[in-house]
Amino acid sequence: MSLVQVLFYLMSFIVIGSAIFVAATKNLVRSVFMFFITLFALAGLYVLALADFVAITQVVIYVGGILVLILFSFMLSGRKNLDVLQQNNERFINLNKLPALLLAGLFLVVLLNMIFKVNADELGWVKDATANNNVIKPNDLVTDNIGINLMTRYLLPFEAISILLMIALVGAAHLSRKEIIQ
Repeated sequence: MSLVQVLFYLMSFIVIGSAIFVAATKNLVRSVFMFFITLFALAGLYVLALADFVAITQVVIYVGGILVLILFSFMLSGRKNLDVLQQNNERFINLNKLPALLLAGLFLVVLLNMIFKVNADELGWVKDATANNNVIKPNDLVTDNIGINLMTRYLLPFEAISILLMIALVGAAHLSRKEIIQ
């Protein structure tokens, strides 16, 4: 077993374990910090898959933006609201959650069926890409190409998305602001 495989299995174990902890824990603060670990380990998996731009985007947007927004929402919410959420005494698996569990089980069956029946090396588009030498190699500069395309060809959609995210941030701040009663 190579070092890359060992790192892949280690990162995968961290992602799956911390994601299960996030879903199963009743302590919201611990859940947010384990979500932080999940996102970082997922970025590590992207690095192992030679998707360096996606890994950087994962860290900058999700860890740096979304996770901070979640932490701010916890800090801005009242103590009573957090106590009510943490005192939920329902079991993790009960009859009310049966449709969600059935749907999750169906997705698991489809995913496992795809993993075991599909041979990725025998797919037509993979063979064509390999035959035409249209593959990403570890020494390719993918991030440079993405940066050039973002600042030339896709500048207008890039700026439109940044304005949309700024509007969402201002709206979230406005909604979370407590009204002062005089």
